[in-house]
Order: sequence, then structure tokens, then C-alpha cells
Amino acid sequence: MWELASAYSMSWRMLTGHQLCRLCLLRKPQPALKIKRSTCVTYEMDSQANKQSKRTVEKLQACSVDIMKICRLKAWVLLEDNTYVEEIANILKELGANKTVIASILERCPEAIVCSPVAVNAKKKLWQMVCKNEAELIRLIEQFPEPFFTVKDQENQKLNVQFFQELGLKNVVISRFLTTASSIFHNPVENNRRMIGVLQESYLNLGGSQANAKVWLLKLLSQNPFILLSSPTAVAQILQFLQGQGFTNSEVLQLLSKLKGFLFQLQPGSIQSSMSFTKAIFECTDHDLRQLVVNCPSLLCYPASILEERIQALLKEGITVTQIRESPMVLELTPQIVQYRIRKLNSLGYKIKDGHLASLNGTKKEFEANFSKMQAKQERPLFNPVASLHVEE
Repeated sequence: MWELASAYSMSWRMLTGHQLCRLCLLRKPQPALKIKRSTCVTYEMDSQANKQSKRTVEKLQACSVDIMKICRLKAWVLLEDNTYVEEIANILKELGANKTVIASILERCPEAIVCSPVAVNAKKKLWQMVCKNEAELIRLIEQFPEPFFTVKDQENQKLNVQFFQELGLKNVVISRFLTTASSIFHNPVENNRRMIGVLQESYLNLGGSQANAKVWLLKLLSQNPFILLSSPTAVAQILQFLQGQGFTNSEVLQLLSKLKGFLFQLQPGSIQSSMSFTKAIFECTDHDLRQLVVNCPSLLCYPASILEERIQALLKEGITVTQIRESPMVLELTPQIVQYRIRKLNSLGYKIKDGHLASLNGTKKEFEANFSKMQAKQERPLFNPVASLHVEE
């Protein structure tokens, strides 16, 4: 047997290259197995369905929840053994939610069913501290289910709510923080207290009055609660950098107020790069540059590459660098928005390259309101033909 195997091996090695090629051609390649993507998805879903908790699925279906939506969003919750579908649904029902609202909440935030009812009741009491009534509370939960069903750090969240109330923030503002800036409540209350102290001290050091300090601070916080996630070191670095660039205390305070605290989310290096580009493109002195930045603080926020792209887009529309320098706020708009607004103004016969760029500026709502006024003015007749003429006899 061994000799036969050796002979076969020897004969195989003695085949020439030409013979090997012919041998390869004679062998029919096996076609690759083709599997449709839809088949894979179906198989995966079927495989997961076999592992799903039948009890959980049945209870969700009893609440009119679309199981397919949960499978697409967060299928893992259906694999959990310990779920609280009925308990969570009852808590929502007690707050006044009907079956449709409950189903919508569970479809958009499936992880709610793995939250302990005790923890959810504690979160309910926490949110009730800032809600006028249960109707307002269930409305917030319906709009923002994920922050409500994030039930960790409950005690720390409660301490932060109490701290913000003591600080003087209105409950309506705090409830907005809970739904749209929930991360600040997971920040240790000591850190938030420390940042408030740093901001207040910075305001006073920059020339702000003690009488206005609290009003300024609360306004800044309501505009940008994420400022609390900054560090005292970052605040000190940015303030020192701007003062080193020649900005006066009053000018730095203006920048801080106009940028709503987003100033502390920038890096000195990126600010330096943006300022250097702005100075070069507008060919201005250091003093003129500072005035330009104070009038348009957003120049500090955009990288030099973005500023260059937007200036190039304006130049292609026939707008000059001088016009841009006179109305730098136009650089807050993307090239697409600029092109759209220029086309609309052109439809009224207004040639932007021959006028002032102020008509391009503003939010979408402000621009549309201004455009409507210009349109109405253009369509208004020079005189009313039915009005009586007052002629001196």
C-alpha cells in the first residue's frame, strides 16, 4: 500500500507544466455558493426569534407594540430574561398615557422594559420636582423617552436638580436640561458647583459687576448648559490666550457672552490659526482684526479651511473681499445657503454684488421675513388709483 502511494506521488511530481495546465482545464470549477442578502437577514432574524423571550414578546404585543421596530432598533432587549413590560406600562398609564402613547414610547426606547420599576419610580419623582403636573411629565417622557429611562446616578441627578434650583434657574429651564442636556446631571454635583464658581469669578475679573453677575451667569447657563462639562483649566487657558492676543477684558467678556460659552470648547491653536487666516485675507492690522472678531465672534469658531471655502464661494458669486470684510457675518452661512439666498434676491432684481451683504445675513426665519418685506415693497403700487385725489382749488 505504501509503495502504491509512493508511486502515485512520484507520477504526479513527474507531470510537466503543460500537462498540469491541461489537467487544471479538465477539472470543472465548482460554482461559488450565492446567498442573497435578504436571505441572510431573514436567517439572522429567524435565529434571533428562536432565542427571544416568548413571555416578553407576548406582553409587548399585548401593549400593541410593533415587535419588528424593536428588532430593527434594539433587538437585544427581546433576548433578556428579566423584563418589566407590564410594570413600566402601568407606571406610564398612571401618569395619564394612553395605549398609543405607551406603545410609541416602548417602540422608540425598548430598553425601558429592562429598567427596574423601583428605579423608574425614583426617576419619576425626580422629574416631578421640575414638572408642574403629571400631564407635563408624560408629555416630556413621550418626547424624550431615552433620558427618562436612563436610570443610573439617581442620587447625583437629584443633587444636581436641587443645586440648579438653589442657583435660581427656573424649573422649565431645568426640565429642558433634563431632556436635552442630561449629561450634565451625571456630572458630580461638586464639579458643577466648581465650574459655576469659576465662571462667576471670571466674569468679575473681566470687569463684570457683582450686581449683574447672577443674571449673566443664569443667562449663559440657560443658553449653553454644556459649559458645565468644561474644566477650570480650559477656561483659564482660553482667557489667558485671548488677553495675550491684545483683547481687553471688556472685549473678552463680549466674546464670552456672544459665543454663549462655546468659547471654552475651542483650542488656542485653532483660534490662532483662524485669526491668522482672517488677518491675511482681509489685510488688516492687529487692532482691526480684534474689532472684526468682536463684531463677528464666530470667526474664532471656524477652522481656516472652512473660512477659505466660504470666502471662495462668495468670490465666485461676484462678491468682493471688501464687501465680506464690511459684513463678516455672512461667513456664518454655508455656500449652499448663500447660493439659495442670492438666487431668491436675484428674482426680485436685487444684485447682491452691487449692494450690501446684510440682506443675506440672519437665520432662515429672519431672512424669509426680510425677503417678504422686500417682495411686498416691490409689488406695492406707486399710488392707489381708487383713492381720492386732494387737489387745491
